[in-house]
Amino acid sequence: MSVGFRAVQWNRDKFVYDGILLAAVALFIAGFAVIHWQWHPPKNLPDAIDIWIRAFGTCAFFMLTAILAIGPLARLDRRFLPLLYNRRHFGVLTFLVAATHFGFLLAWYLVQNNLPNLVTELTNWKDYAKFIDFPFKALGIAALLVLLVMAATSHDFWLLFLTPRIWKTLHMALYVAYGLVVMHVALGIMQGERTLLIPLMLVGGLGTVATLHVVAGWRERGIDKGIAASDDGWIAVGPPRSIPDKGACIVAARRAERIAVFRDGEQIGALTNLCAHQNGPLGEGRIIDGCVTCPWHGYQYRLADGCAPAPFTEKLVTYRVRINRGIVEVDPRPLPPGTPAAIQCPSDVM
Repeated sequence: MSVGFRAVQWNRDKFVYDGILLAAVALFIAGFAVIHWQWHPPKNLPDAIDIWIRAFGTCAFFMLTAILAIGPLARLDRRFLPLLYNRRHFGVLTFLVAATHFGFLLAWYLVQNNLPNLVTELTNWKDYAKFIDFPFKALGIAALLVLLVMAATSHDFWLLFLTPRIWKTLHMALYVAYGLVVMHVALGIMQGERTLLIPLMLVGGLGTVATLHVVAGWRERGIDKGIAASDDGWIAVGPPRSIPDKGACIVAARRAERIAVFRDGEQIGALTNLCAHQNGPLGEGRIIDGCVTCPWHGYQYRLADGCAPAPFTEKLVTYRVRINRGIVEVDPRPLPPGTPAAIQCPSDVM
């Protein structure tokens, strides 16, 4: 996003991000195919197609793992935030890789004039109650459909049409897709081949995602517990200098929403921690060009009143702040969106 809250179609960072992403995917798939071709030379056309099925399928699994790891990594270390900014590009490319994997699967059946057997396998309802002969391809197709919906709704049009809360809930289905892919592999190729590489890939990928989410959640548990309010209902943030200049401290009252308390020089203000775009963590962003800037996609708001820069009309909930005995305090009772609430901190307190 630009300073004017305007969508930037392409810039240097996006080109670099997408270029590295495309190169990494191409190198992985090509490398996988070459190595597999050397170890197990194909004897016929179906064998050759099978190599590409495995290459694209393995790549899609690692891409899904990486996408789910980016969120907690960015919370644990701000240096991973650039990976988060264009994660939707990552998601769309993952769908394309997974769709190509499925396309090669169909080609594998077609070259053998065996496509009716795939239909029979998917519609043999009794096998869905089994473990060994479970129609694992159905799980892969279900995961592909989830990725299709997410890729098709990745544009901001759908975000505005569905509203951020519904859009975010819909895109949480990525975890469902990942679970389906794990079961697809576990009930499919892992049962047919005697190699440790496949279970190691599944355990390593699933374990990495789960561990990162647990560690990130554990690190933030202190904020979620909330701070006890004083007799008049205000909660302490800390001395003004404890709030990083151009940055924020995130606090919360008990059983209340998170509040991002920002400092811009001697000006201190408090906004909801939820960005109006995708409910991104506003408090993890910074003040750029005089506006609080969300770290996810660069949406901006004035610190003084939580309003987006003109000509846009989006407004955030604000909170009253005060200096009490040299300590910044915030009233956790929200004000109507767009209400001016920032204060100037006296120079002798700074």
